[in-house]
Amino acid sequence: MNPVVRWFHLLGSPPYFERFAARWAPWCYAAALVLFGLGLWQALFVVPADYQQGDSFRILYIHVPSAWMSLFVFGLMALYAAIALVWRIKLCEILAMACAPIGAAFTLITLATGSIWGKPMWGTWWDWDPRLTTELILLFLYLGVIGLYQVIDDRRNAARAAGLLAIVGVALLPVIRWSVVWWNSLHQGQTIRLFGQSSIDPSMLLPLWLMVVATKFWFAGSLLARARADNLRREAGKDWVAALAGERR
Repeated sequence: MNPVVRWFHLLGSPPYFERFAARWAPWCYAAALVLFGLGLWQALFVVPADYQQGDSFRILYIHVPSAWMSLFVFGLMALYAAIALVWRIKLCEILAMACAPIGAAFTLITLATGSIWGKPMWGTWWDWDPRLTTELILLFLYLGVIGLYQVIDDRRNAARAAGLLAIVGVALLPVIRWSVVWWNSLHQGQTIRLFGQSSIDPSMLLPLWLMVVATKFWFAGSLLARARADNLRREAGKDWVAALAGERR
């Protein structure tokens, strides 16, 4: 068997995943904290003020990475949910449901920082702009997935029902992404591009990419930690969990 395929096969084993998550979650958190520190220091003390927005533009170093993560996490959650529905892989159910609270937090941060940024730029805390409105709907979808997962007692049935909602909701992601192009939007157009020339000043890009990578590591650590906890709850009573508890006494 191909080593990579074998590794993924092993990762689906609850005991193996427990060891994997316990080992790598702290490293992901540590990497995220280092990158957050570097990114925030650059953003606050190294990058010059924007010629139009002044120092208020610095909130983009929180807002933009959080906005990207709100979409990325929902897409990943839907992918895990689809795999779980098709192949009945329990670990994918766990991972999908572990994504939801993390993605909801990133979406809430996106909306909050957008409002803080919008007050001095637009003169209002909120506007029913297409980008803002669709991002708010995304938050409601996250909360719907979380609520549906919690209201059904059977964990596997709950994960499947909530996962189906995530799969249907993924249709919203391209609407959010292209809303500033498709409609006459108050929200500014795309200025930062992963591929191609960004219109933002190059001196402002380094801390932004540091924050983007930091949010990825933070998400990975949070996902492993939450999935590990849910994995242990589902496997409670199994011999390997009892043996693990005995080792920690």
